[in-house]
Amino acid sequence: MIPIIDLKAQYQTLKNEIDAAVAQVVSSGAYILGPEVAGLEKEIAVYADTKYAIGVNSGTDALLLALKACDIGPGDEVITTAFSFIATAEVIAFLGAKPVFVDINKEDFNINVDLIEAKITPRTRAVIPVHLYGQPAEMDRIMAIAAKHKLKIIEDCAQALGAEYNGKRVGSIGDIGCISFFPTKNLGAYGDGGMIVTNDEKAYSTLKKLHVHGAGEKYVHELLGVNSRLDALQAAILRVKLRSLDTWINRRNEIAKKYAQGLAGLPLFLPNPKKHVRHVFNQFTISTDKRNELQKYLKEKQIGTAIHYPISLPLQQAFAYLRHDRSQFPVAAAAAETVLSIPAYPEMTTAQIDTVIDNIKAFY
Repeated sequence: MIPIIDLKAQYQTLKNEIDAAVAQVVSSGAYILGPEVAGLEKEIAVYADTKYAIGVNSGTDALLLALKACDIGPGDEVITTAFSFIATAEVIAFLGAKPVFVDINKEDFNINVDLIEAKITPRTRAVIPVHLYGQPAEMDRIMAIAAKHKLKIIEDCAQALGAEYNGKRVGSIGDIGCISFFPTKNLGAYGDGGMIVTNDEKAYSTLKKLHVHGAGEKYVHELLGVNSRLDALQAAILRVKLRSLDTWINRRNEIAKKYAQGLAGLPLFLPNPKKHVRHVFNQFTISTDKRNELQKYLKEKQIGTAIHYPISLPLQQAFAYLRHDRSQFPVAAAAAETVLSIPAYPEMTTAQIDTVIDNIKAFY
């Protein structure tokens, strides 16, 4: 069996260090916030090339609090991609604002920047670009649009920690960056976890309060906030794993190159990273009109796959009230019917990679 990801194998490579880190936290009695969380915040800020970082409960909370820090609420509009995980748009609607969807590019599945300005209205307050599958969106152009229309940019970096656009780390380019530590991410916790990064001191000050019930100091609540704190156990685990992140990203890129070479010439779409980006390949996602048949075939051969994502955001039932249809977002709708992620994790052996390639070739 070749799984879509093998977290057990990853744990074994760092078992002694992780076990020691967990034991240290358990024996310390400091389980919420504390020195491990503060240490991780500093390390992530350095890694992301930002001044500040705040640990939170999840990538979803990171997005939610980022919007709150930008004072997004009822009557506002926030532009985002039509193709992503639900959290990207869910948090907009949760705050009473309207998610305004934009179709995607065929070549990288990211937001089509050419279509953004047509969606801007007097109510537009922000744009949330997603660096989908680990490849950065076209941030220079997005930032130019934001400057022209005085919009906030919140980067959804859930799948892209360590990715770069023109030499800049994602999360450091917009006003606020949002990171997920869900276990399947390139830097994954052993449970939920997230981080918000920013270079904006005012936003940082607000976020530091928002994630602890709006308190600037204990029992003094200046804002209406939430309870969204990264716990010390997860922070300790992540600090150990962070030291290996670049090695893992390099290995993911090696696997991607092997796939690109081995699957060349077949009637399917392969990721083709642009020269000015560092793709971190949180997923290696292909696209084929025979997606369902290929997935079934690979399952029979005991090769794991995943579909990220089977329904585009505008067509999710949760957004039925917006009355969108397939024709408004044809590229996103087509992607939802054709994308397939195949195994691409750092612990994969050369033999496993060759097995995946050989079986996809055999299918065609």
